[in-house]
Amino acid sequence: MAIAGSSADSAIPPLPAQRIPAWGVTDRDAQRLARLTGLLFLVTFATSIPALLVFYAPALADPDFVLGQGFSRPVAVGAILEMVLITANIGTALTLYPLLRPSHPVLAPAYLSARLVECGLIAVGIIALMALNTLRAGPVADDPGAMRAVGAALVAVHDWTFRIGPGVVVGVGNGLILGWMMWQTRLVPRALSILGLIGGPALLVAGTAVMMGKIEAGSEAQIIATIPEFLWELLLGLWLMVRGVDRAALARLAGRPIPA
Repeated sequence: MAIAGSSADSAIPPLPAQRIPAWGVTDRDAQRLARLTGLLFLVTFATSIPALLVFYAPALADPDFVLGQGFSRPVAVGAILEMVLITANIGTALTLYPLLRPSHPVLAPAYLSARLVECGLIAVGIIALMALNTLRAGPVADDPGAMRAVGAALVAVHDWTFRIGPGVVVGVGNGLILGWMMWQTRLVPRALSILGLIGGPALLVAGTAVMMGKIEAGSEAQIIATIPEFLWELLLGLWLMVRGVDRAALARLAGRPIPA
């Protein structure tokens, strides 16, 4: 009968250290995924900015918008653009997932989860403004003051989904998590990854300050804090679409010989 800790147990050889296996993504597929990721990042800019600053602007700025006559097509167009934005947001996490999952089995799903949370908040904002549009298209209100109050509440819901989603969650997901994974894997230049590692915390701190009432939403302080994250996502999208990922870094992650 063997006793725990005896020489019989010590004779059992230790299990060899094993590399986390790559998922069999070829170099060509990896570059295609990278370029698709870059395109999707640029799509997020092309949809989110016009939706907020152009198509939603009358509904967000005018307290009497809800008292207008008829369905607002600009608001509907803004909602469609944000639905495309949601698709592109989730797409950036899905296309990067096969490249990052082998080396970051926890952070890669965390990035996807952060994107899903962000998109869930964006979807709530879309519903709020489409509900506002429904009220506007309804019969003339007997109590304009009550309609204004309901309209203001729906706009406030949209505003807070924006402040928490793109204003806070993005700092964690796109900034800290994605920035750290890109820094460690070196799939893109480390100088570029630094923008994410700076922009993420800056956006997170500013967004939290807005939630705590320390600074105003859209204030100069928040705008300045947003700049590094804005540049990180924009330049990352351009780099991935034009250059793809670094072949030497990809080979190291996959355990293949580094190309000359």
